[in-house]
Amino acid sequence: MAGLPGATRARSGSPGTAPALDGTFLCSPLGGLMGTQAVLGLLVWSLIAATTYHLHAAYGWVMFVALFCWILTLLFFMTYLLQLQLKFYVIPWPLVLMIYNAVATVLYITAFVTCAAAVQPTSWRQWDYNRRAAASFFAGVTMIIYGVSTFFSFRAWKGLGSNAATSQVTDHA
Repeated sequence: MAGLPGATRARSGSPGTAPALDGTFLCSPLGGLMGTQAVLGLLVWSLIAATTYHLHAAYGWVMFVALFCWILTLLFFMTYLLQLQLKFYVIPWPLVLMIYNAVATVLYITAFVTCAAAVQPTSWRQWDYNRRAAASFFAGVTMIIYGVSTFFSFRAWKGLGSNAATSQVTDHA
């Protein structure tokens, strides 16, 4: 579970204690990537929402993917920021996060292709074209960020980057 902040610390806090902010999570690769996913996901769905997306069925799918992934990313972000994963230690959080990032990557691949294919430069409203083109670009960047997060989540799930000696010392200290 190397790579996930709070994973090497002993399980702290009983169920009645208040959650504490984990500042190291924000500086970790996964924390930075989750923050980037939240900002880019917000850009994608707000750009699509600012157009007449309801007139084109393809943009409904892009809107669903962007909002669904944005909300789940915010939930995971808050879970790790508030160290709630330590309170629900029965759940294999690295595995859950890896599966979520992999699924989000696949969903964003479909959203990116759909959004890019539906952009038409002959749109009767120029600002719709600009927003849809920008949404396609940011959907592609978001897709890449989710792919990188999948890689780091896989490494954290497999425990790459740590060894048995360091994990035993920090788990029992």
